This record gives sequence, structure tokens and C-alpha cells, in this order.
Amino acid sequence: MATIVSLARRAAPRVASTIAVLLALWGFWELYRWIWVETAWTWPFPVNDTTLPHIHTIIGALWQPSREQGPLLITVLLHSAWFTAKEAMVGFAAGATVGFFLAVLLVHSRLMQRAFLPYIVASQTIPILAVAPMVVVWLKAGWQSVAVIAAYLTFFPVTINTLRGLQSAEPRAHELLRSYAASRWNVLWHLRVPASLPYLFSALKVSATASVVGSIIGELPSSIQDGLGGAILNFNQYYSLVPANLWATNLIAAALGISFFVAVVIAEKIVVRRAPEHVA
Repeated sequence: MATIVSLARRAAPRVASTIAVLLALWGFWELYRWIWVETAWTWPFPVNDTTLPHIHTIIGALWQPSREQGPLLITVLLHSAWFTAKEAMVGFAAGATVGFFLAVLLVHSRLMQRAFLPYIVASQTIPILAVAPMVVVWLKAGWQSVAVIAAYLTFFPVTINTLRGLQSAEPRAHELLRSYAASRWNVLWHLRVPASLPYLFSALKVSATASVVGSIIGELPSSIQDGLGGAILNFNQYYSLVPANLWATNLIAAALGISFFVAVVIAEKIVVRRAPEHVA
């Protein structure tokens, strides 16, 4: 009971600050909208109920039927978000695993770094919108193709940051372990990996949200209608008639990305606390 109370006390300021920021953004949104409507400004775009709906209109749309005699929009979007989340989780796990082990290989060989690192960097200069259709055509595997696209966006930051973290180990500690004839595995586990954890989790936070974006983008050329990508395409067709539905879909997509980010933050607190101590 005391532990729960302690956790609640520590979480209270963060929850309060989060609510305060959300309310401030809400107020700024409505103020911006009111100023542009009242002054009839048209730069950078005309502001009205179609281009910039009220926040309460967007939230209210979640509790309206998605179509005549259909289920609530929130129900449809939650099902779509869960479908996209499964694709993103598979892609995130695969991309993070490939990125981590690739960094481990590169840190043990300067020759491999010189040979492969430029191509790893170059792979990320290709627009994802150009890569996604090719992956879908090549694999012809439905949602698995989407997971590959999510993995493609995930592996790069994990590889680069993990490599930097593995190289950041204290040189004197490295020499000390070598003086005790420590194997490469022992050096990796007891020194390099603990030193790389802050870099790794920084990359995972970026990759977590990128995997969601990659999944949504990958659903567009694959004609998958069950995820958020399909919902965005569908509501985009009726944006001029019911703009709040598309805004609500974007809201759910953002919430999904935030939930992935929060999951990584929680994992970071657990893993870093239990990580083996590296040699000082």
C-alpha cells in the first residue's frame, strides 16, 4: 500500500503537468481559430469548420456513428489501431533486433564498419513512400509486408545509436578486462552493453513512433483496409463533408505512437535498473 501511495505521489506532478500542457494546447488551438475567424484572415490558409474544426467537435466525432446505422467511430478506430499496432510491434521488434546485432558486429570490426556503414546510412536517404510500394510488390505477404516497412524505419537509429553506445565504454575499463583475459563476450556483456543502454533506449524511443508511422504508410499501397492507413484513406475521401472524422483518426494514430513511446520508457526504467554493473 505504501509503495502504491509513493508511486502515486511521484506520478502526480507528471500527470498534472501533462494535463496542463494539453489544456494549454487546447486553448491555443481555439484562440488561434477564433482570431483567424474573427479577423477573416486567409494566411496561411482560411480557417473554418472544415480546415480547422473545434477540438470538442473532433472528440465528439469519436462518439458518433462512423456511418449510418454503423458502429461508433471510436470502436472502428480502436479496432484499426490494434491492427496497426500488431504490425508495428512485429516490425519494431524485428528492426530493433536486427539493428542491435548489426551494431554488435560492426563494433568488433573496423573493416565491416568501413564496408557497410555507408550503405546503412544511404538506405535511409530513400523516401519511405518510394520503398513501401516496392516491398509490398516484392513480398506479396499482406500485413507482413507492412511489418517489414516498419522494421526498415526501426533498424537504422537502433544500429547507429547502439554502435555509438558500444564504442563509448571507458577505455581504461576495457584494458582492465583485457588484462584479466576476459573474452569478447564478457567484455560485451559486462562493459559495452551497459554503457550502450542510454544510447539504445534513446534510439528505441525514436524507432517506436517511427514503426507506427511506417505501418500506417505501408498500409496505403498494400490496400489493407483493417488498419489506420485504410481508415485515413477512407475518411480522406469524405473530408470536405465530415472533416472531424479524419482529425479523429489522426488523434488515435498519435495516441498509438505515444503509447509505444511510453512502453519504451517503462522498459527503460526496468532494464536499466536491472542491467549488470559495468567495470568502473
